[in-house]
Amino acid sequence: SKMVDPTLAEMGKNLNEAMKMLEDNQRKEEENEKRYTRKDIPGPLQGSGQDMVSILQLVQNLMHGEEEEESSQAYRLQNVGEQGHMALLGHSLAAYISVLDRERLRKLTTRILSDTTLWLCRLFRYENGSAYYHEDDREGLLKICRLVIHTRYEDYLVEGFNVLYTKQPVIYISSASRMGLGQALCNQLGLPLSCMCRVPCNTMFGSQHQMDVALLDRLIKDDAESGKLPLLLVANAGKCWTPGAGHTDKLGRLKELCEQYNMWLHVEGVNLATLALGYVSSSVLAATKCDSMTLTLGSWLGLPAVPAVTLYRHEDPSLSLAAGLTTSQPVEKLRALPLWLSLQYLGHDGIVERIKHASQLSQRLLENLKNLDFIKTSVEDELSSPVVVFKFFQEYANRDQTPHAAPTSAIQRPIISNERHVYDTFNQWLGEQLAQLVPASGVDVVELEDEGTCVRFSPLMTSAVLGTEIQDVDQLVDCLKMKIPILTSTLQLREEFEQEVKRTVGLVYIEDLSWPGLGVVRYSYHNDGKNDDKQEKELEKINTELLKKLNDLESDLSFSLGPEFGGEKNCVYIGMVTEDLDVSELVETIAATGREIEENSRLLENMTEVVRKGIQEAQLQLQKANEERLLEEGLLRQIPVVSSVLNWFSPFQASPKGRTFNLTAGSLESTESTYVSKAQGTGTTPPPTPTSSLAKQRLPGQKIFKRSLRSSDAFSETSSVSHCDDLEKMEQRPSVLSPGHEQGQTEKRSKEQQQAVTLVTAAESDTVPSDKSPSACVQAEEQGSQR
Repeated sequence: SKMVDPTLAEMGKNLNEAMKMLEDNQRKEEENEKRYTRKDIPGPLQGSGQDMVSILQLVQNLMHGEEEEESSQAYRLQNVGEQGHMALLGHSLAAYISVLDRERLRKLTTRILSDTTLWLCRLFRYENGSAYYHEDDREGLLKICRLVIHTRYEDYLVEGFNVLYTKQPVIYISSASRMGLGQALCNQLGLPLSCMCRVPCNTMFGSQHQMDVALLDRLIKDDAESGKLPLLLVANAGKCWTPGAGHTDKLGRLKELCEQYNMWLHVEGVNLATLALGYVSSSVLAATKCDSMTLTLGSWLGLPAVPAVTLYRHEDPSLSLAAGLTTSQPVEKLRALPLWLSLQYLGHDGIVERIKHASQLSQRLLENLKNLDFIKTSVEDELSSPVVVFKFFQEYANRDQTPHAAPTSAIQRPIISNERHVYDTFNQWLGEQLAQLVPASGVDVVELEDEGTCVRFSPLMTSAVLGTEIQDVDQLVDCLKMKIPILTSTLQLREEFEQEVKRTVGLVYIEDLSWPGLGVVRYSYHNDGKNDDKQEKELEKINTELLKKLNDLESDLSFSLGPEFGGEKNCVYIGMVTEDLDVSELVETIAATGREIEENSRLLENMTEVVRKGIQEAQLQLQKANEERLLEEGLLRQIPVVSSVLNWFSPFQASPKGRTFNLTAGSLESTESTYVSKAQGTGTTPPPTPTSSLAKQRLPGQKIFKRSLRSSDAFSETSSVSHCDDLEKMEQRPSVLSPGHEQGQTEKRSKEQQQAVTLVTAAESDTVPSDKSPSACVQAEEQGSQR
């Protein structure tokens, strides 16, 4: 057996135990919540020490926390794997090695640094290079800038900023570079922002994602003629930190320009990973001739906590030391230790295989996207591009046709601002849906200056971490195929929906270009001289009730209040739809439901006042009827003893006087007909509510707002023109609810109109009793509540 340092063996054992504990998701939620609730709050250091298990348990609780319980989706940790454990072990080893004696430490760190640099230079075809390892991916470029300043300004070590003042340096970066890069460099170098020159991308010739070389040439000439010193150029090989499309600048031409003006060329980007493959595009291969490049191996290979690497070529070690690219401190050289361990674990073939796998994923997706209609792609090199950017796009003039995927130039066709905004909204929704349905794909939404909102698939940055496989790409394509018909149908029906709403009385169309769906509608409340606050509350009440009733319908549509922030108030937002949607029926149902809610609201609001006035009027009429009865009976009949004798000899026949109050009509009527017929009259029955043409008989299983299969075939290419004849007829007919609700509503109204509240007293009563009014009011309010 091999001899193993006991400390190293114990370190590896402790690391494995710690990782198992932190990755164990089968923890007892209730106990942890009670045990560590107080420890989530910062507090004083405890006097007695704690064991490692307790500390790691606290770390685990803080890592997972309550976010997993609150969020709908469980937080997905990085798939560390065994190679990730090697990288994490490197950090523990670095702490252990740093306590060795100085000579042994120097030998070990020199070997680690030399091995790692040699492996990376050979792996990425960068001959005779040196390496600088850094945690922040911008730190390498910052040290390169200091190196170039030391190289071009010989007296910089002595004179400092004075030499920069006499001849101001200029650093050129692409306008497509990551945001804030130029400002960060100037701040760290102590230079004014005027030392940073942003070079635009091509506007007329060449790719719109590449730096304009001709314009850069003119800028350099102008700066040199004005007494400035062109110092350094930062080029892109696939923008990995920015929402880019993975395009590479013309590195060969840029290198020639830098040699002409004695400038330094630095390259960064995700496409540099393809240098390790057998086939490399000529545009990326030119990066091997540049003066420096930054590699982010952690994301490419799925290695946690490994440093980024900047490879560079320079002949003066003293200037490299002055710039901070090299160090005399052995401990700082241990930054390469996690990478040294991980590269050995993976091996050359394993590293190439991971990068190759990511490229194959991109090619698989790109091949499938070419066969999809309404999907436009934007890639630089179809044979080797590791980044695929695509978007949903449908020709505005030919929406009834089925155009096939166009070349890259089609995605760059200028479109009107409103249409551009709508497509950005739809593609934002598409990207979010795909990321939610296929989380292992790692797709995200990006904003490109020319194309707008797109969906990006960059497996080099995500596949190693998420464990993306070919089946995940196939699942992504399947989900995309399901979403495309929904997008096309919704886009086609948006205009018809807008026209239907605008021609419907009582509805207001709200234009919200940022809403991914059919559209936004508001039921307009008829103002009767109410103040703004009361009207606003009534509007909110009606539209809230309208939303509730629409969601109660058995339909496949999604009705909501809209986005949580930035949306319109008191509106109904309708989500994505399918091609068999009957827009006319939908709009008419919304209008009819809104009118019903408004009528009920008005009736309930005025019921108390109407009933109160009716009771008062009934009291006056009954009092007048009693006075008339006294005149008819005469004075003698009012005397107690005389009235009995008189009534015995000459009985007096008088019909009972009373009043009935019709809640539906709001009118006060006599009860004479009731006593004559011995039954309560029904009054005039209102005519039945006309049935709309849209209240059609449905097939078994057919949901509301859906056209039948026969009409769906005839309406395969949706257009508002096809409904012109029906719409003209509909405008002359009152809108009603759907058939199921329509019949029940008609019966309910008929019953209500037949009901009445009798507010009467006996005709023989001398006066109207005071205790009758409250009883009648309560009875009327009960009828109103039923209404």
